[in-house]
Amino acid sequence: MSIKEHPPQPDLSNDAPVHVPVLLEETVRALAPRRGEAYLDLTAGYGGHAREILKRTDNYLNAVLVDRDSNAIRTLGDLTEKGVRLMHQDFASAARDLVKLGRKFDVILADLGVSSPQLDRAERGFSFRFDGPLDMRMDDTTEMTVADIINHASVDELVRLITLYGEETRSRAMHIAKAIVAHRPMTRTSELAELIERTVGRGGLKRHPATRTFQALRIEVNQELQQVEQVLPLLPQLLNPGGRVGIISFHSLEDRLVKRFFKEQSEAGYEAELMIPDKKLILGTTDVHNPRSRSAKLRWAVKT
Repeated sequence: MSIKEHPPQPDLSNDAPVHVPVLLEETVRALAPRRGEAYLDLTAGYGGHAREILKRTDNYLNAVLVDRDSNAIRTLGDLTEKGVRLMHQDFASAARDLVKLGRKFDVILADLGVSSPQLDRAERGFSFRFDGPLDMRMDDTTEMTVADIINHASVDELVRLITLYGEETRSRAMHIAKAIVAHRPMTRTSELAELIERTVGRGGLKRHPATRTFQALRIEVNQELQQVEQVLPLLPQLLNPGGRVGIISFHSLEDRLVKRFFKEQSEAGYEAELMIPDKKLILGTTDVHNPRSRSAKLRWAVKT
């Protein structure tokens, strides 16, 4: 079965984007925001989590919302009228800037997933469900796109990305990488998805055989794991004593980094800065309102 071209998707930049926040009830319950507390959302997106938490804190003047997607920042613009500060930059650099300013917060949230408006807009190139450009940039002001990677990376480099970030087997990654190099240049998501399907087949898999490769390319073009690695050590510096931080991840590579950092922090004895209040993580399968949350995992910790 090949990917068929879909009609152009509506431009959501001027409309209210449809986005159901993942694990909303569970996140609010775990982080327990209280009136007057300062809130930092490192991946505010279209404001699903932020608006609900701000209802509880009612402290807009001490809230900071971060996102590197210009469309998301525009959507959040109404909150500036209430005093919320918006930061249009990646969350690692935003966290560094806030640490330098000496800012402290009582509640911090980072939802590491791709938002529904990003996935559903064909021109963003995140999904092979729609035919669109091989882009996948969360920040459209950066230069490198997925097309640049696809059309210029060597076979060895593509194999490395697909195995490391896509967690694909080396043999499948090698087949995919060689096929990409043999058929480039490519510019469309449908081209790449159809090529991967022809190359490795379905093999009885429920999900499309291009899923892991698309994940790997998205992670690389947005430097997603590097962002997580850089922001984790900054979190204790941004929290007030008793402050809570929650991180929602969507694949094992991100979750492994978060799990290890929280564990190391909580087991550091007298030097421990974070405590894990409940070691039972929350899985997206508990969220009956949002089918896209199936792979989500919420971990949270408290500043000692």
